[in-house]
Amino acid sequence: MLQRTLRQEAGRRVSLLIAQKSVHGFIGWGSRQVGSVPVGRAQDAAKPATGTIYLPDPVNSPTLIRGVGTKFGEGGEGEEGGMVFLPSTKGKTGASVDIAKILGPEELRVKRPFKGKLSIEQLTGRDDVDNDGNFKNPDVKGCKEGFGGTKFKLAPHIDQTKVYEAVFARLRSGGCVGIFPEGGSHDRTELLPLKAGVAIMALGALAESPGCGLKIVPVGMNYFHPHKFRSRAVVEFGAPVEIPPKLVEMYKNNQRREAIGQLLDTVWQALSSVTVSTPDYDSLMLIQAARRLYKPTGKKLPLPVVVELNRRLALGYEKFKDDPRIGGIMGAVKNYNKQLRYLNLRDHQVQYAKMSIPKVIITLLYRVVKLALLLTGVLPGLVLFSPVFIATKIISRKKAKEALAGSVVKIKGKDVMATWKMLVAIGLAPTVYTFYSIIVTIKAYQDRWWGMIPEWAPLWVVYCAAYATMIAITFAALRFGEVGMDIFKSLRPLVLCINPSSSYSIHQLRSRREELSKQVTDLINTLGPELFPDFEKIRLVRPDEGTTAVSPASPTSSRPPPPPRRDSEVSSVAGSGIESPPAPLSRRSTMQSSRALPRNESFSDIGGVGMFSTRPPSRSRSRSSSSGGFPISGFTTLDKEGGFDEASRRIREAMKQRRKKSDKLSMDITNASDSDEEEEEYDEARKKNV
Repeated sequence: MLQRTLRQEAGRRVSLLIAQKSVHGFIGWGSRQVGSVPVGRAQDAAKPATGTIYLPDPVNSPTLIRGVGTKFGEGGEGEEGGMVFLPSTKGKTGASVDIAKILGPEELRVKRPFKGKLSIEQLTGRDDVDNDGNFKNPDVKGCKEGFGGTKFKLAPHIDQTKVYEAVFARLRSGGCVGIFPEGGSHDRTELLPLKAGVAIMALGALAESPGCGLKIVPVGMNYFHPHKFRSRAVVEFGAPVEIPPKLVEMYKNNQRREAIGQLLDTVWQALSSVTVSTPDYDSLMLIQAARRLYKPTGKKLPLPVVVELNRRLALGYEKFKDDPRIGGIMGAVKNYNKQLRYLNLRDHQVQYAKMSIPKVIITLLYRVVKLALLLTGVLPGLVLFSPVFIATKIISRKKAKEALAGSVVKIKGKDVMATWKMLVAIGLAPTVYTFYSIIVTIKAYQDRWWGMIPEWAPLWVVYCAAYATMIAITFAALRFGEVGMDIFKSLRPLVLCINPSSSYSIHQLRSRREELSKQVTDLINTLGPELFPDFEKIRLVRPDEGTTAVSPASPTSSRPPPPPRRDSEVSSVAGSGIESPPAPLSRRSTMQSSRALPRNESFSDIGGVGMFSTRPPSRSRSRSSSSGGFPISGFTTLDKEGGFDEASRRIREAMKQRRKKSDKLSMDITNASDSDEEEEEYDEARKKNV
């Protein structure tokens, strides 16, 4: 996605660094075609070692490691320049350090001491350790009595000289290199500690070629249900970072550690401006719930604005989480989420309680009929290509489990699951198409399909036509299935509204939501100015302009809503990256049948243009487009000084243009609000690989 976005919008090709262990088979071939640079990583080569290790004197000699039954330096178990890895436990990543010197089969020294509570507990067996890794009782300095050490892994020394040479050559020639500074993909809610590679590459390139004009552009890749078919993403570009000449001089004058450390801090801050980081999953869930309650009902936020709003709420939560007012509101929000789970509802579906009983019944019957019709379009593809669906699910889950067993940073392995779903489908689907096409051709050879195929039609035409038909059936089944699932998910709240035993509960939940929304809005507007002194000025869209603001305490507009969006698959926040053209006339006319439905739902067409050319409206219209085009020099970030005002100005201009075009066409259309996925997407998404 990143390569495609840069190529289309900026005319640049980027050479991404890729793990050496992935450069095989189809992925290896594809990576070579796009100029990727393979990188060997110590963690990929790490293997369980013999024996256990411990710290004999963690206070006076913290770099001395002693083993029990170990074989350091023998049989390939450890070498100078290699690494020692401690096991991950309790959902936390195990620490790792470089080996400085091997003193014997059961003793070695590392380049720096192990730090942190988990590492010290693992290497001493003691539980009187604070969060900084210091002992609470300074009189006791050794390991716990009877402690037998901890299991560990050893990795050989990896020589990265060729990698750096390849990167420097690309940068000197004006190329663009992409690196994931966390060291790998993951599905956690926070940034992992950054590896030093990005700093070494940048400083090394400038040290060799001071005039190469190198800059670092932070990129946040924010995913929404990344493991599901045709899910969405927001690719966000931050302001380019220029490296001070002072750091380059420090790097050249043997002050590399200091220069690398300072540059990594700068890169960390830049990445924080394009990502949302929370300490744990529960905090992320609270922030997502607060965002939904803070956003005015019936108003649609483009995906980049959703990302930015979540980022600001995360910053506010981190600063005020100990405030008693936050504690009270968060407790109420948790209780509200529990009630939603109990009724098996999504937040936006609570608004169905506004509808009258006759309207609910008519809507329910209408959707059931439409679902039945769509089912007829799904069944042929579902039956014919069930082997592909089943295989992708089984193999992707198996590979995800294997990746989790070999990783110290993944939680559910959704990144691996998504990759293998694609790979299996790419390989298996053509095989299935070929198999069915051959069967059709054989039948045509035998009796011309009971005489339905004319004698003059050659068999190769029959084969090609059958193959194309199989593809069309698959795609139609997927498209009908997507729309059908959206309709199916919308039936439950309608049934609850009709059922007397649950109708009261959903009406009470709606009242509770309105009360909570007011409390959350008041609290954010109270605490917001303390976090952002220019709170009123940093709204993406100002409230007096009648559209949704990132600080959505603004009154709801009486102006006609902008037309629904039919945007590209990859979104980017960069300059004018939120602007998109109005919906085509054919799309507008098809939506008139859904006026009576809640503003966040519409199932009035199957793609609007061509043969199912885009995602169903309930999913696609909330996308934000990068199709307006922007140069690399136009990268901005909403967290940089002046960035908010610039983004606000551009978004306001885009909205005005869209309203003018909408008024010209004089069409009264329904503003399709946050869809199933828009409202709940972050509840399952772990947010980005950076």
